Amino acid sequence: MVKLTLDVLRDAIAGGAVAFRSINRLLPAGGAHDKVFPPTYLKEKGAKTRYAFEQRMIDGALKPAVLLDSVASQANRMEEALLEAWRRGELRFPLVRVDFSKVAELEDLDTISALQAPHRIADALLRDSLLDKVPFRLSAVGRAITDARPDHATAMYAYCPTALIFGVWDSTGPRGGSGSKFQRSLVSEIVGIGAEAGVKTASRLDPAQIASGVKIYQDPGDASEWTSAESVDPKRAKLYNRGGAKEAGRPAAINHGNIPPTIESDSGGVTIEYALHTVVLSLPALRRLRFTAQSSGAPFASRGARDAAELAARTVLAALALAAIVHQHDRGYDLRSRSLLVGTGPLRIERVGRDGAAEVIELAQDAANQLVAEATAAAANLGLAWESAPIDLAPTPKLADIIRQSRKLALSSPEEPGEAS
Repeated sequence: MVKLTLDVLRDAIAGGAVAFRSINRLLPAGGAHDKVFPPTYLKEKGAKTRYAFEQRMIDGALKPAVLLDSVASQANRMEEALLEAWRRGELRFPLVRVDFSKVAELEDLDTISALQAPHRIADALLRDSLLDKVPFRLSAVGRAITDARPDHATAMYAYCPTALIFGVWDSTGPRGGSGSKFQRSLVSEIVGIGAEAGVKTASRLDPAQIASGVKIYQDPGDASEWTSAESVDPKRAKLYNRGGAKEAGRPAAINHGNIPPTIESDSGGVTIEYALHTVVLSLPALRRLRFTAQSSGAPFASRGARDAAELAARTVLAALALAAIVHQHDRGYDLRSRSLLVGTGPLRIERVGRDGAAEVIELAQDAANQLVAEATAAAANLGLAWESAPIDLAPTPKLADIIRQSRKLALSSPEEPGEAS
């Protein structure tokens, strides 16, 4: 086992390796026999389930497999892990966020950062916010991020380095679909191996025994509320319907009455032999990132100075990516309702050489945090420092207003709760 020091990591980035990877087996927390529930998707023609089933080559043989957590979902979980470490003060890196904490009726949102927004630093939530009363995209920071690209990545490194790890496409910026694209350097997914689809049952017994034949009506004074036949003229009143219930006017529309036992076969969970969590950090992807100027905007003194700074910045990104792997693992694998997985051994991370040979590296959480701090300081000394304090944006009044309107609309026509899968 190789202890991952800053020198060892720097050597790997410089060309001594092609990737870091982590391949770990997981099992359902309830035991190998227990069901887990994968994410559901719209059924394609001919599909028997709403799950993403496919055949995978495992140990030289095809085996039925099911997607338990996609690449995009895993990226979100790693971002959440990094954000939590940032909040605890264990890691320090740039963070651009929209602050709702002082906005009337939206205080509960607190802040939404580029690590939480669906399109990261390019998300519309940030685009439609203000930095020092200036539209974010027109601010100095916003302009610099808009101009960033893989061969000119200094600004993205300085203000949102996580976008260089998890990828971003600036499709909502001034250039639209021609906006800069940064590929994912870190890819992770969890797949269930030897998967067999199951069924699930559903029913509800109403203690009040409200019959399904009872009619409910829309309240004439408040269309969002229901009332009984006693309060309206049934011949003129509208039957009540909430959340798109299949039949208007039935007690089920307001969560009353019995639900007869049913069996669902298209989203009834799966049993698996084991789950395989695979993570790959591509070092060639990091090497393609170029840093043509210092964080201050000044040019490098020489080509040698630039080469050293670029290597240092790529080392920082690799350290932060490895920290994401470690922090996510330590947070556990509670993917969704009835999908809690546990490891079958300690986290295993390998350094993969150009010849495919792999060496196991030693990297605990504290060591990963320290590695990020050391790499960050080394890069800053060479001219590539990043913003240490969070950059707080304020939502524009129009953004705040559409969020409020959306909440009111949701209250007036709430969706029926369903069993999560």
